[in-house]
Amino acid sequence: MINVVPVRPALNSSLSSVSDSPLEVPQNWETQEDLQIWLNELVERIISGDRISREAALALSQIEDQEQILLLCQAADQVRQSCCGNTVDLCSIVNIKSGNCSENCGFCSQSVHHPGEASPVYGLKSSDEILDHAASAEAAGADRFCLVSQGRGIKYNSPKSSEFEQVLATVKRIIQETNVKPCCALGELTLEQAQALAEAGVTRYNHNLEASKAFYPQVVTTHTWEDRVQTVKNLKAAGIQACTGGIIGMGETWEDRIDLAFSLAELEVESVPINLLNPRSGTPLSEQSKLDPYEALKAIAIFRLILPTQIIRYAGGREAIMGELQGLGLKSGINAMLIGNYLTTFGQAPEQDHAMLKSLGLEGGEAQVPHFS
Repeated sequence: MINVVPVRPALNSSLSSVSDSPLEVPQNWETQEDLQIWLNELVERIISGDRISREAALALSQIEDQEQILLLCQAADQVRQSCCGNTVDLCSIVNIKSGNCSENCGFCSQSVHHPGEASPVYGLKSSDEILDHAASAEAAGADRFCLVSQGRGIKYNSPKSSEFEQVLATVKRIIQETNVKPCCALGELTLEQAQALAEAGVTRYNHNLEASKAFYPQVVTTHTWEDRVQTVKNLKAAGIQACTGGIIGMGETWEDRIDLAFSLAELEVESVPINLLNPRSGTPLSEQSKLDPYEALKAIAIFRLILPTQIIRYAGGREAIMGELQGLGLKSGINAMLIGNYLTTFGQAPEQDHAMLKSLGLEGGEAQVPHFS
């Protein structure tokens, strides 16, 4: 028997339902009607405040039939509509410092250990350059604009470095001179640095866990999963929203994907970027097979069922992996997306994104932020 469980269970708790009776999950669904009936009850339970268990999420991950995957996506979309509405959170990013990174993340072409072909290398951009990017993001319809830097983190900067102070000054200029809200992704940081960012006006910070705790050492060895978690905790303690997600398609199992989602639930992160691996030439994952778009849709839907109120964001790889099925992701649980270009790859034109949203009856804006009791 597999149960839907209460809000915010500890990952090692004995899980039980807040409803009067548990929701039993068969090991397989003999007909689509059986699956539809079960999903209808699951959606009702989740919207009313119950939370899906790990065992139920794993059962759903075993669905392979495309029509059944689409039923799962429809269920996730119902949860999205009820818990998040029809506003799609739009943000844009800029790489303010690129290449020669000390870390060996297997997916990234900026690593000094395996620099990708044609990956740009440059030092910290000037405040004026970053402001130009912020103005372009605003013109493209973004409500948030994230300053992303390579490296393990500002926590490890030399005491002689003035880069953090330069970023703080640039954040203040963005607030004064544009209408976009500045976010940052500067790697690991201390509680004091998080507080300084908050004082400068940063309300959201991107720091992905990338993968489950178990799979992480297969992707990165120069720092630990626990290091990443500590920064997320520092952000939360400073009152900054955590934009924390991961990458699908690095060779991880469904158990890894689901464990990542439950870790994000336990950390109570507000925004969850879902990156779909677009293998970069020259990196250790360059030969990794590309995700099937229906597998990506299934992952998105299951993340939404596990994280019903969070902002779930289309991030890197959506164009390359989803192709003509991009719109289906926005009807499978997604309620946010990056627009414009990424760190080392190009995205599609913002005009195409806005047209896609309009065709789906969605509108760009700033999504409702979940509140945790």
